[in-house]
Amino acid sequence: MTVCIDNVQHPFIIYNGAHCSIVARNYLDNHFPKWEKQLLPTEAKNFKGASGEITSIGTIIKQIITPHRKETKFTEDAEKKKAFAIGEETLGKIRGHDIELYLDLERPYPPILRRPPYPVNLETRKEIEKHINELLDMEVIRNIGHNEIVEITTPALITWLDGKSRLCGDFRAVNNYKKADRYPIPRIPHALENLAKAKYITKIDFMKGFHQSGVKPNLMK
Repeated sequence: MTVCIDNVQHPFIIYNGAHCSIVARNYLDNHFPKWEKQLLPTEAKNFKGASGEITSIGTIIKQIITPHRKETKFTEDAEKKKAFAIGEETLGKIRGHDIELYLDLERPYPPILRRPPYPVNLETRKEIEKHINELLDMEVIRNIGHNEIVEITTPALITWLDGKSRLCGDFRAVNNYKKADRYPIPRIPHALENLAKAKYITKIDFMKGFHQSGVKPNLMK
């Protein structure tokens, strides 16, 4: 595709995959001298290049907008970049939409809902503890006291081929007792009706977006 920067058109190959498209720093220096002012924070990542590792330093929103909105859009993103959580900062929270979850039974819960953690080897245990500490630092979860009655959610570690891992909870037993929510998210026809008259449509992929949805305090346990 062609990207317009300061009224100059540049050819780019846009990869619509798991990672953003990569642009060399010297290219930005030569063709977009003010690029650092529009740099948005991003999670530190390393990419493999022909000459070695490539380290990401940030993200610049690729421009698929009309020319008269170009400068305004870049300025708005640069001014609001402090709203993005990076590094060890606390994640944001979606306001006014706390998740509600009800079980179709009362305490004491059956043993299947109070299962002990799965046995894991030492390496996997260290990885699980690493993820738990990250969630604690981001204030997604909290430590519980000895006098609190909380059922144990069995953690499960999912590892991808590239060596990265993700911590999940095994909620299969809980799902058997959960009251079903028929419409947890907007239905596609309703969403299309709301978007029918939209002039601009954008999308953004939030890192750890599902952790930014709160749960009602009385239902957290």
